[in-house]
Amino acid sequence: MPAKERIYLGIDIGGTKVAAGMVTARGKILSKVRVPMSSRGSEAEGLDAVERAIDAAFEREPKRRASVAAIGISSPGPLDPRKGIIINPPNLPCWQNFPLAARVQRLHHVPTFVDNDANAAALAEAMWGAGRGYESVFYATLGTGIGTGVILGGQIYHGRTGAAAEGGHVSINFQGPKCACGKLGCIEALAAGPAVAKLARERLMSGSAGSEKLLALAGGNPESATAEMVSAAWREGDKLAASILQQTADLLAIWLGNIVDMLEPDIIIFGGGMGELMSEWFGRIREQLPAWTINSRCREIPLVRARYGEDSGIAGAAALCLSAKASKPPAVPRRRIASKKHR
Repeated sequence: MPAKERIYLGIDIGGTKVAAGMVTARGKILSKVRVPMSSRGSEAEGLDAVERAIDAAFEREPKRRASVAAIGISSPGPLDPRKGIIINPPNLPCWQNFPLAARVQRLHHVPTFVDNDANAAALAEAMWGAGRGYESVFYATLGTGIGTGVILGGQIYHGRTGAAAEGGHVSINFQGPKCACGKLGCIEALAAGPAVAKLARERLMSGSAGSEKLLALAGGNPESATAEMVSAAWREGDKLAASILQQTADLLAIWLGNIVDMLEPDIIIFGGGMGELMSEWFGRIREQLPAWTINSRCREIPLVRARYGEDSGIAGAAALCLSAKASKPPAVPRRRIASKKHR
């Protein structure tokens, strides 16, 4: 790689870890590191965790330090992407209205961008991954929750205040279970990993037939069932596990019907651990989709798996740096990034 080629540092912040990686302008992750996140400490402790990840990334690639043109940060929301402020994420209680972009930029003297983790991952998929070449992209990451991002014309759709595209909190049943957000019947409360595990526990406790493999994986204790166990049991032919995943696929079809009616995206991409599992049910989702949308051509929309798996946060954060309409952070002098001992 030519020494003059610019590199982008992608930072992926979660409730328990901070990952960082050097990424090229073509979306190739050159290296990556991971450190613990102090999410329940002070705001300074949270920032220190980010700094440790940045330092570790530079130590891994010392010759590329001077080539870093910008830093992108992918974080759970709520946040303000235009101002680079972390508002009050439940998974990051250390930060309340914390100006993360400005603080990191002040330390490293390169442009720094912050956005919601699902938005960032969606942008990476649109720029370099499964959504490359499509005008409109709907991205959903399924795991312990459901996060979504919408890309229109190569740019993240933020809405009026930056809070748009919270697709995981689209309700499909006003009499459904209460979501952590406070609403009833959100798709997150019905089809994310914890919902699958809850349904499995309820079915096992009711004595549903065909559950021998799932019950065995749970050690004979229905209360111990997890979404991962449901997946493993299904692969071993467990009928109850298959029934649970089919119901989950049908719920996702209802939800995607609403998404298609509202956006009619060119492509729908699934990421996350549960997303990878449910990609094996794309056939069922396609089969059910026409019943939940008025769009007669809904089956023409590709349903695909994301290219970036566990690295979606790093790639997405780097993609923020290259977004043509990214909000410009406050101007600061451009100079070589200092080592930690000189800060």
